[in-house]
Amino acid sequence: MLRVQNLRKVFSTVVAVDDVSFEVERGEIFGLLGPNGAGKTTTIRAILNILPADAGVITFEDQPFSDQTRNQVGYLPEERGLYRKSKILDTILYFAELRGMKRAVARAEALRWLERFELADGTKRKIEELSKGNQQKVQFITSVIHDPSLLILDEPFSGLDPVNQILFKDIFQELRQQGKAIIFSTHQMDQAERLSDSLCLIHLGRVVLGGSVREVKKRYGKNALHIEFEGDGEFIPSLQGVQRSIVYGNAAELDLEPDARVSELVGILNSRLALRKLELREPSLESIFLQAVGAPTAGSGEGA
Repeated sequence: MLRVQNLRKVFSTVVAVDDVSFEVERGEIFGLLGPNGAGKTTTIRAILNILPADAGVITFEDQPFSDQTRNQVGYLPEERGLYRKSKILDTILYFAELRGMKRAVARAEALRWLERFELADGTKRKIEELSKGNQQKVQFITSVIHDPSLLILDEPFSGLDPVNQILFKDIFQELRQQGKAIIFSTHQMDQAERLSDSLCLIHLGRVVLGGSVREVKKRYGKNALHIEFEGDGEFIPSLQGVQRSIVYGNAAELDLEPDARVSELVGILNSRLALRKLELREPSLESIFLQAVGAPTAGSGEGA
């Protein structure tokens, strides 16, 4: 459906996006991942021609991305783009009509979505009266109300509590099952790992890894030891047999050396910590990212 080839964008002397390529298919949730400042939002804006690219080719259904394509795309920007003094329903209808929807059709669709998000009783409330999470719901409705075939969502979970994050994830899966393509940008690797079918991970404007989540884990993954414990885990990164570690509070993920003696390592951990949980499993995307970019071992838990 969407193909991005050799995309490049430069601001003055800063190369924000450098030779980025990826493809997104129908019925796929695609994670555009990376830390803050990696170039994710610039990539999205270049795809949508909000910012003109300096180089590269972008095609939608094998045709050049154009103004005629825009009504087939829904876009949720990272920044709030709502008129704060406007009422909820009026705001949604305004954006729907910009997409060419007839008012009666748009109204029925808006009310359906507001009911889904438990906002149907407040259609006359002003945007500024809403919580950040409810503003995000309204902004999401404006991006999806015209039934686009491609959704591009920049940090869609911003401002959402855990309950509403689950609601959004359920909706993403429903849209995926309807055959829509969804690109979502995030710096939260755990969210991406649970949601994405495929991904492109960007660091300093360049692609450092990509493909299906399964392929990425097979390509970069090694056995990882996940532990939860009581005690001071500051010593963990220096253990023999530990290639890389992420320690966050009272939990840690350890990438092991190929010849690591797991039983001996567990014995040492058990002698110095009160282990609550221990399991050998695939490394997380965060751990793989640190491995791919050659980041130092992490003791603070900030990771990617």
